[in-house]
Amino acid sequence: MSNDPDKIAAIEKAIAEKYGSETVQNPKGNWNEIKEKEYLEQSRKFYKKQYKNDEWQEKVDVNGIKISKKLLNRESLKSCPVCGSLPRKSMDDVCLVKFDCCNNCYIEYVEDREERWLKGWRPNEA
Repeated sequence: MSNDPDKIAAIEKAIAEKYGSETVQNPKGNWNEIKEKEYLEQSRKFYKKQYKNDEWQEKVDVNGIKISKKLLNRESLKSCPVCGSLPRKSMDDVCLVKFDCCNNCYIEYVEDREERWLKGWRPNEA
């Protein structure tokens, strides 16, 4: 590209006519200390949130299953809605979050019958 000032001015004029005068302004033209402080604060908040999200998305191995940390850090339910037992292992927490039952109930009622369970079937209360 040549450094011909007339050609550059003509290109800038054409761009300004088509897209508006802001497109050919110097980016620093409307920038000041207040905007700089706002930008830096927004950047800090964004990267802090990004770091927190990345931390939550980290996967943890639980008995050979990769589970998101956010699932394990949720407050455990008080007891299994199916049998009433208290969760003791991390697999109980995983099953409570995913299937609304403890690991033992998952093995007895849900395993290999997930579709039926997800449609709402539950064992009869005797």
